[in-house]
Amino acid sequence: MKILNQLGWARSLAWARIMVAATVLAIAYTLLPEASTAFFGLLALYLVYSVVVALRGNEQHGVLGLAALFADTVYLLIIASYGSDKLAWLSSVFFLYLMTEALAFYSIVEVIIIASVAAVFCAVLPVSSLHLLGRTVVVAGALACGFASSKRRQGEAIRNLQKQLAEARDVGEKAREEERTRIAADFHDGPLQSFISLQMRLEIVRKLMDRDVNAGMEDLHQLQTLASAQVRDLRVFLHSMRPVDVDGANLVATARRTAETFQKESGIPVTFIGTSTPVGLPQEMSMEVLQMIREALHNVQKHAGATRVAVSMEKTERGLEISVEDNGHGFNFAGTYSLEELELLRLGPASLKRRARSLSAELQVESRPGRGAGLKFRIPLQ
Repeated sequence: MKILNQLGWARSLAWARIMVAATVLAIAYTLLPEASTAFFGLLALYLVYSVVVALRGNEQHGVLGLAALFADTVYLLIIASYGSDKLAWLSSVFFLYLMTEALAFYSIVEVIIIASVAAVFCAVLPVSSLHLLGRTVVVAGALACGFASSKRRQGEAIRNLQKQLAEARDVGEKAREEERTRIAADFHDGPLQSFISLQMRLEIVRKLMDRDVNAGMEDLHQLQTLASAQVRDLRVFLHSMRPVDVDGANLVATARRTAETFQKESGIPVTFIGTSTPVGLPQEMSMEVLQMIREALHNVQKHAGATRVAVSMEKTERGLEISVEDNGHGFNFAGTYSLEELELLRLGPASLKRRARSLSAELQVESRPGRGAGLKFRIPLQ
């Protein structure tokens, strides 16, 4: 309704009603001087009513809207029932106006009721002037009913699309909030803690320099080494935040470059073994897979204290299998657990578990405290 009013339908039809009412009154007064005073009174009353509606600008809906539609229908029947051939074409014109009004502001039920009432009226009254109106009612009424039915289907389709859009917007907002939470947690546990530690060490060095310059200089060299390591950590963190642009055709090549970049920025040697068979994942899934690999490598660099990492991608009959193995400290638990077991025990990296669920992937975490850890994903292929 708001859309129709914005397009000016309500105002246009209101002024069109005035023009039709004034035209009918003028023609009837000119061509039918013998008509009764009551007939002219009804035509004049309808003209006044039309002007009042146009000036007030009432919306065409609810009880008042149905009352206006009823008044227009009665007006049509009054013109048609007079029985003069001179007004027959005006009845047809007003019926077309009535159908336009019903299509613009009402449902298919009102359109069918108006067309049916007009058709029955023309069929029951034995007036020759109603023949032209009857043909107009049948043709225009059938077309209007068909258009109203199509309009209702399109309205339902639009509502469904709006519902899907709202759901997609909610999912997107939830994903953004989860990603913000993950980034904030990673930044707090990684770069922020490193800089806090650096700040504390600098304060210690400052106090030490007041007592022993040589010892302070030795600690200062150690801080320089620590700062260099933190710069590498920050680069790895920023690299994990970069947007991913990849499709299934070059997923393996992009994953290999990701491993090489990680090795260059973190200083941890990485062995990469990739399948030679095209993966064929959709772009959205490929982006999620690559992000999982980047997060796994970032977690190794941040928590594991590893000196080497091995990454492999293999396409099998069961799906795309990915593993990330390191020789670091391992998790704070021992053993091998599936995604369901990790969820039940609340163990393992939360962001990787979430991404595995979004891909309907199988996740397996193996922890060997003091000897390393391994992450394995199996992603079903379409």
